[in-house]
Amino acid sequence: MDSPMKTSPSAEVQEICDRLKNIGYAISSRIRMYGEEFEVISNPYPDGKGISVEALSRREKRARVLRIPLPILQTVARGKAA
Repeated sequence: MDSPMKTSPSAEVQEICDRLKNIGYAISSRIRMYGEEFEVISNPYPDGKGISVEALSRREKRARVLRIPLPILQTVARGKAA
């Protein structure tokens, strides 16, 4: 069974994606995650199990899908980072 986030994101999920863009998870941003530096090449999007971005690893020079860590999503969902 498909998750509702996979087929059509709810207004709440879309709001979280918009807030993530505002705090730096947007196209052309640079982030540090999992001990590496990345350049974000997509805006945040729901992936069925959470919210992800596509990013280029500075070390490996290849694109990866990075799932946004749950503590960040929880903070954004509470509105503290908006």
